[in-house]
Amino acid sequence: MQYFSTAFISFFKDLSKNNSTEWFQANKKRYESDVKKPFQLFIGDLISEVKKIDPSIQIEVADAIMRINRDIRFSNDKSPYKLHVSAIISSTGKKDKVMPGMYIELAADKISIYGGAYMVDKIMLQKIRTAIAADLKKFDKLIQQKDFVNWFGEILGEKNKIMPPEFKSLLEKQPLLANKNFYFYAELPVSNLVKEDLLNQVITYFKTAKPINEFLITAMK
Repeated sequence: MQYFSTAFISFFKDLSKNNSTEWFQANKKRYESDVKKPFQLFIGDLISEVKKIDPSIQIEVADAIMRINRDIRFSNDKSPYKLHVSAIISSTGKKDKVMPGMYIELAADKISIYGGAYMVDKIMLQKIRTAIAADLKKFDKLIQQKDFVNWFGEILGEKNKIMPPEFKSLLEKQPLLANKNFYFYAELPVSNLVKEDLLNQVITYFKTAKPINEFLITAMK
């Protein structure tokens, strides 16, 4: 099924040149028909398929889709709208962004898919590091799995320069213990947006990310 047309891309290209409340309101019908409704349909079908793979995910469309309005309270950039639509597919959806899952973002120039644990506090970080240190072989196997390497590449994240003493001796064996967060990322060309197999492509990324997401979720609990 083809969810999106080139009108989706055109809308965001035009919005990038006219990012104002006045322009958006004047073009709201375009937004509703070319962006919002197709995205809601796509995320609805995506959640339905994901529930078959991971029964712990029981969210609805409204629980997943992020607002297109930007939070400009603490930003120097006062543009009122994002230049993309996005959603979080996890057991908690957008309500709790800490929970590992899949974050998907559709823009005029690319499709971005993220997984893993990004917004990690000190307690959760300690738990993840402890789980990795307790079974280095299991963690190594997960991040070296062929499909994961092919689809996502590697685990990313900022590094701590100063490490807790209990992990220092293991850094040589597993440098990722120094990470402050543990996320991975894939980017698809925007031409895929109008293809009929887009949903299947995204599901493949979800399946590929699932083992590492599950490891992180178990560790954080």
